[in-house]
Amino acid sequence: MKKYSLLTTAAILVLSLAACSTATSTSQQDTTAAHQEESITQAEETTALPVSDTASANNTSASAATTGQKNALNKAKSYLSFSAFSHDGLVKQLEFEGFTNEEALYGANNCGADWNEQAVQKAKSYLDYSSFSYDGLIQQLEFEGFTHEQAVYGADNSGLNGGQQAVDKAKSYLNYSAFSYDGLVQQLEFEGFSHEDAVNAVNNCGADWNEQAAKKAKSYLQFGSFSRDSLIQQLEFEGFTSEQAQYGAQANGF
Repeated sequence: MKKYSLLTTAAILVLSLAACSTATSTSQQDTTAAHQEESITQAEETTALPVSDTASANNTSASAATTGQKNALNKAKSYLSFSAFSHDGLVKQLEFEGFTNEEALYGANNCGADWNEQAVQKAKSYLDYSSFSYDGLIQQLEFEGFTHEQAVYGADNSGLNGGQQAVDKAKSYLNYSAFSYDGLVQQLEFEGFSHEDAVNAVNNCGADWNEQAAKKAKSYLQFGSFSRDSLIQQLEFEGFTSEQAQYGAQANGF
């Protein structure tokens, strides 16, 4: 009987130990699962930033700007203190100075420039030393990097007088080349002046068309050989009248 009792006691002891082991394993699994759920929740909270925080992360604030960006901004303000630039023109100028594209963009984006007013200033600076038609001035401003809208604003607010600009342009042409009446009208129209402004300018430029024919004939004879008749024909082709062409040939020895 004692032997039977000992075996029974041993069996009960083994079952008890197995039950404890199972309970401990289950408890550890529950603890691990709880830790995993907590980690996932924390990760989701970290990833789901507010929209405002995400947007601000994509913008470089003044305090977060690099030394290169700050120097580009200072250089941009310096340029604008004595000259006018478009946004793209200023970026290119800063890149020419050695700044990276990122630094140059930062400088242009944060310099506080009113690009419409920059277009006005640039238009006025052009008119200080040259003559432009309205369309010609817009094209020039667009070439400088201004948008079409900015260029139109600049031309509209530059004080441009199309009629006077056409007269000035006609006189400018006659300072270095010879034109017939019709030839000069066509040249001004090519520059973007209206037919009315071009005709008015040619009528008021003070040209002597006989003398213009003589100058044009001389320029032809400097690089080619002509008979009297062929020279007259060439001058007529240029828009001179028959009388003006004959005067031009005669003034050059024919």
